[in-house]
Parts: sequence; C-alpha cells; structure tokens
Amino acid sequence: MANRFSGVILAGGSNKRFGGKTKANVIIDGKTIISRIISTISDFFDEIIIVTNKPEEFSEYIQYKIVEDQFLKAGPLGGIHAALKTSSEDAIFVFAGDMPFLDKEIISDQINEFNKREHDVIIPKVDQLIEPLHAIYRKSTLNHLERFLSEGKSRAVRDFLSEVNVGYLQIPKTEKTEKAFANINSPSDLYKIGF
Repeated sequence: MANRFSGVILAGGSNKRFGGKTKANVIIDGKTIISRIISTISDFFDEIIIVTNKPEEFSEYIQYKIVEDQFLKAGPLGGIHAALKTSSEDAIFVFAGDMPFLDKEIISDQINEFNKREHDVIIPKVDQLIEPLHAIYRKSTLNHLERFLSEGKSRAVRDFLSEVNVGYLQIPKTEKTEKAFANINSPSDLYKIGF
C-alpha cells in the first residue's frame, strides 16, 4: 500500500537578507511565494502544514495546519520536527518556503521513488548537490530527530541525515531542475531569475 504524505512548507528563517521580510510572503509576478507553493503542491497532499514562528503573518491560510517550532533556534530541523510531530500521515514532504518554482513532475517522481524504497528519507541530488529541504521524511524519523535536537550538539540538517537511512533520487542538471530548486534568499536572486 502506498504511503500517505503531508505537504510541509517551512516558512520560518531569519530572512536577514530580505531586511526581515518573511521570504514566503515575497511577491513574485503578483503572487506570494507561499501561494505559488500551495497551488503547486495542493494536488498531491490532503494535509498541508505551514511551519512558522510568526503565525500572524499567515492568517489567510487558516484552512491549513499552522504550527510553531518546539525546538527554537534549531533552523530547518526545528521546522521538520514540528511538522513530523503534527502530521497525521506516514511521511512528510518538506519544501523550503523560498522555492517559488516547484515542479510537479519532480515531486511526483520523488513520491514514487519513496514508495518503492524502505529509506527513512528521500532527497533529490542534482550532480553532487543535495536538496534536503525538498525531501520526504518518514514519520518514524521523529524519535531520532527529537533525540538529536535534545542533545543539542548540532543544528545542521546534514549531521542529522548521517544518523538515518537516506536514499537519493539522482536528477539531471537542466534549466528546468535548476529553476525547480531555486531559492530566493535575497532581492538579487529575484533579478537573476528575471523579476
């Protein structure tokens, strides 16, 4: 039987390079990044979880689950933990809240790959570059992650990944895949992609 997934948007982060503006609410071509993400992923997931420590900024999305980090200052791992804890499905598909051009075909391929394998986590790999914030995490990783964060030695996603069973989905580097994984970290990134 196929796994069931929650779609998760990590809408936190310090957003320093955007002058404190929450990146998920940056407008590109008339639409916020988060609304772009939701319109791309809503075909795949009945349950969508938005992880943010500023829930008041996402009041128009109350039809989704909005959750806050329990482990503060833990970066993306804190968000992944909050989503795993809240999800009512077998696994979560995590998306960074600053990826405006997600690709449905890549998402679908990743879900199919996860369903075929027994890994705890499935991460796309473009050449040698991994995308742990466009990844699927099995609900069973919650206990590992809770222990890892409680120990407080590291907040790095890569350090945590070395403790679980990770599979990679190799994806060719093309213009399409580069766009799908593009992060908008600063205003200059908007200019690079023509906005």
